[in-house]
Amino acid sequence: MGESKVNLATLIGSRICHDLISPVGAITNGLELLEMSGLQPGPEMDLIADSVGNAAARIRFFRIAYGVAGEQDLSADEVINLLTDLTGSGRVRVDWTVQGSAPRAEVRLAFLALQCCESAMPLGGNVRVERQNGAWSITGMADKISVEPTLWEGLSRPGAIEKVTPAQVQFALLPAVATDMGRRIGVSARDTAVTITF
Repeated sequence: MGESKVNLATLIGSRICHDLISPVGAITNGLELLEMSGLQPGPEMDLIADSVGNAAARIRFFRIAYGVAGEQDLSADEVINLLTDLTGSGRVRVDWTVQGSAPRAEVRLAFLALQCCESAMPLGGNVRVERQNGAWSITGMADKISVEPTLWEGLSRPGAIEKVTPAQVQFALLPAVATDMGRRIGVSARDTAVTITF
């Protein structure tokens, strides 16, 4: 096929997200039609609307993190709105401090790093995303940080991770994508914070 494993994985990710967003959008349209028909909102409708909104936000996030990066930039407002929709009722808050637009490929790395940090905060916490002079820093802060040494070591040593579960796929993809982009991942961990740089 002539595609690397990373490229093939991103094509699959894009295809899945593309195929899922249409039915999720159709459910949203259906809810709007029900409201226009005079159906009184209730807890059932609220539950469906919240679930559909969360699903749509996740698909948009996954499309950037796991799909084909493309050449376009993403504005700060676009990213912040997406992250707000994604984390609205969750235990992890994200502070996106990056000013202006950023290349989608770099945002993709930041999203994968964000997921790595999130996995180290089982009780929730805050993730701060920064960019200065082209260098990115993603820091997860929580009262309790729990890192799995093999996974985190593998971020800065591509190929060191031999096996991951579906919930850990970001640890395998982040260093592979970074290597393809000519970037090197750096990691530091403390009792209450973990930082990924590239």
